[in-house]
Amino acid sequence: MNALTVEGLTKTYPSFTLDNVSFSLERGRIMGLIGKNGAGKSTTLKSILNLVSPDKGKIELLGMPFPRREEDCKQKTGVVLGGIDFFQHKRLETITAVTRRFYRAWDQGAYERYLKEFDLDPRKRVKELSAGMRVKYLIALALSHGAELFLFDEPTSGLDPVSRDELLELFRALVEGGTRSILYSTHITSDLEKCADDITYIKDGRVLASAEKSRFLQSFQHLRTPEDAAPLTLEDIMVRTERRTFHV
Repeated sequence: MNALTVEGLTKTYPSFTLDNVSFSLERGRIMGLIGKNGAGKSTTLKSILNLVSPDKGKIELLGMPFPRREEDCKQKTGVVLGGIDFFQHKRLETITAVTRRFYRAWDQGAYERYLKEFDLDPRKRVKELSAGMRVKYLIALALSHGAELFLFDEPTSGLDPVSRDELLELFRALVEGGTRSILYSTHITSDLEKCADDITYIKDGRVLASAEKSRFLQSFQHLRTPEDAAPLTLEDIMVRTERRTFHV
């Protein structure tokens, strides 16, 4: 059973269309969702969660049809979409007290263990946390209600290299054991070189390619030139692909 299956996801705006997006994420794996700004990455994530209503398409989360079983799906999903900037002056313990009410499987003991593991002080206010610690707090919340699928939108954006590497190590630890999976949208392709198992590339609202990382990289090596001494990286592929015109 896949952690996530997306088939024919479509959402039309006056100036942009998410067009027939399809891909699947196996359990126990990290998928990187790449594409330039405005390609449709955030719209895809929000459509999966029904934060925007797609025009058509089929979505399955952890074997459950979405949105018909939206509440059950979201009980098992952890989401980081742009941080927690709405609560700058709230203490973590206050946010947690509200959040835990929404989850049937909330485990307070697990939550306290994750706070210690991530070195988070529940008495601190959000504004006192670094960007990396805010992401860790949201992950702690998700782990405490038994999330099995994590959806991250640019979780390492704005972090220094050391903090980014810490989070990437945490992401790899999350999927160990094969029960948790991550869909991870980012423009920092070097992060995905380190932690992703699979890559889905969205260009102009369409999926250009979706495959296991080594096969994905190999499928674009035809873009190499005689001057290239080494195989192309994800960044190389994105830069060269965005310069080309594709006729589908």
